Amino acid sequence: MAKQKVVINVTMKNQKARSSAMKIAVGVREVESAAIKGDSKDQIEVTGEGIDSVKLTRLLRKKFGYANLVSVGDVEKKEEKKEEAIVVWPNSVPVPHCNCSFVRYYEDPYNCSIM
Repeated sequence: MAKQKVVINVTMKNQKARSSAMKIAVGVREVESAAIKGDSKDQIEVTGEGIDSVKLTRLLRKKFGYANLVSVGDVEKKEEKKEEAIVVWPNSVPVPHCNCSFVRYYEDPYNCSIM
């Protein structure tokens, strides 16, 4: 089952009401995260797998008197840019008995050839 995002519009007048709504939203089974959204901070956005959006809306209505289910949809996956590790093998190794700093590793280390 794919992750889904549920947005519910709730009348929340102050910070205490917002925190109470968040407690209700996070208390529902299968909810992974919840956030307050919207211009006037009156929407709750909940993400998770297999969320019962009707049950969540009913619980919020019971507490606040008004809750409207705005949208239910799949979470859009952001493509992450994976940084590839660049491994550079040295093509020279230090030789302690030679005056030159590096010699090529595929040549004889006793034959100092300066790069």
